[in-house]
Amino acid sequence: MRILIADDDPVSRQVLVRALARWGYELTVCCDGEEAWTVLQVEDAPPLAILDWMMPGLDGVDICRKVREQERPNPIYLIMLTARNEKQDLVAALRAGADDYITKPFDYDELRVRVQVGVRIVGLQQALTERVKELERALSQVKLLQGLLPICSYCKKIRDDQNYWQQVEDYITSHSEAQFSHGVCPECYETVVKPELEKMKQARRLFHELS
Repeated sequence: MRILIADDDPVSRQVLVRALARWGYELTVCCDGEEAWTVLQVEDAPPLAILDWMMPGLDGVDICRKVREQERPNPIYLIMLTARNEKQDLVAALRAGADDYITKPFDYDELRVRVQVGVRIVGLQQALTERVKELERALSQVKLLQGLLPICSYCKKIRDDQNYWQQVEDYITSHSEAQFSHGVCPECYETVVKPELEKMKQARRLFHELS
């Protein structure tokens, strides 16, 4: 999982880098808000970002707000990391679009668990997006037959909207993307095909006897 770290404080930034690298994450590191925003605008941006609140240029709340204004198939999971710990600060960050909020100085176990939650949510979002794409691809190849279809009780032809009678396969082919390959089911083989083959054999035997 790729994670963006944006923090203008070199000490805090280095602590985060060491911890997350040790936990096996691939990191993109930014020193200010403008640089972080540039990285997050690209199509292949890291799916999870840890943002300091107070940074030169754009701060963490500004970045959250701008990211949420973008239309993305997979939203970026945003964690705000800041020394601001008042209730109104938490509300402001979440209202701007942050998904989680961690105060400095942070506890390593808490940070690791919250990042794992973010990774899990990102994975679910990506899986859901891929599933939606698969369904869209499937639906693009399907036409639905709807309504009551008049069908002959004897020959099984279907009456179309112009009051013409068509074979079932002709009707379905003209009203959907389905295609037919013909075969013989076991029941029809026993009741229709096999007796016909026997008749043909008898006819050949009779022909040879007469000739």
